[in-house]
Amino acid sequence: MRSPHLLDRRRTALVLIDVQERYRTVLHGWDRVAAACDLLLQGAQVLGVPTVVTEQYPRGLGHTAEELSRRFPRGVRLVEKQSLSCCGAPQFVEALAALGTQQVLVAGIETHACVNQTVHDLLEAGYQVHLAADATSSRLPGDVAPAWAKMLAAGMLPTTSEQALLELVETAAAPEFRGLQVLLRDAKR
Repeated sequence: MRSPHLLDRRRTALVLIDVQERYRTVLHGWDRVAAACDLLLQGAQVLGVPTVVTEQYPRGLGHTAEELSRRFPRGVRLVEKQSLSCCGAPQFVEALAALGTQQVLVAGIETHACVNQTVHDLLEAGYQVHLAADATSSRLPGDVAPAWAKMLAAGMLPTTSEQALLELVETAAAPEFRGLQVLLRDAKR
């Protein structure tokens, strides 16, 4: 018996929100966020979890940071948007719906803006939403806590990148466990 509050790779999609080049020098904790997002991208690929990536106005903010975009799996769904909520972009809603998942693991930026609004809209649409704390931040540290409080009150489930990947692999007997274990070990260096 497994709790429905745990991530299940057969029901989960990873959503990476707007980790774009222009934020590199202004985001609080950029290195931490980029490393956690990188771990999630690699782990999702090992576990066969589909990924949807968004870019907010890439003409002005640049594309996804190179250290992450090089990790995109084949067939990644990349959605350009101008709405703060990813759900404001019909291509995003369609891409996520096409996957047929019920759980969404969210990572990206900014916590109080695009992440917050996307989480609320996904919850409203009936998805179970898990947010990786180490894989999100804002430009101003003071904007993070109020956004977390609001998302928690709405029903978001908090996690970390490692916790999420361990839930997704579920057992050390899984054929992917060893590869995931190596990723987690290397991420701690």
